[in-house]
Amino acid sequence: MPVVDVTTDLDALSLTIVADFAAGVQRVWQIYADPRQLERIWGPPGYPATFVDHDLRPGGVMNYYMTSPEGEKFCGYWRITEVSEPDFFAFADGFADQEFTPNTDLPESQNVYSFAPHEGGTRATFVATYRSAEALQQVLDMGMIEGATAAMGQIDDLLAS
Repeated sequence: MPVVDVTTDLDALSLTIVADFAAGVQRVWQIYADPRQLERIWGPPGYPATFVDHDLRPGGVMNYYMTSPEGEKFCGYWRITEVSEPDFFAFADGFADQEFTPNTDLPESQNVYSFAPHEGGTRATFVATYRSAEALQQVLDMGMIEGATAAMGQIDDLLAS
């Protein structure tokens, strides 16, 4: 399992996940830059993702849905705010309806995904910041840590293939 640390900070309104991968920074970056690779790791096992839109540049939009084993679709979006390939990208991440209209009843987070060389591989740091402690607690109660950790566990298999 690549996740080495998970930190929830209700005062800073943030969730930070740190993971180590046995591949170079550019290779790990490519997982996020290529929608077909990203589909293989975004979402926990059993909930494959489909990226309908994938534009990893400032101002870009990435709309996706995850499909449950029962066929139910869960939609979301990324609004890309900053990109510095292959070091990091920043984006707003939220839940959406079937037309990818943001669902304002569920929290949106501001995220920074960063990648740095570490012990012959890559250390990835994923930081999500929420508008309130209640919003952070809501996604924690929805299983965000378990889902994200399981999803990141799929990266090793992708890197090995």
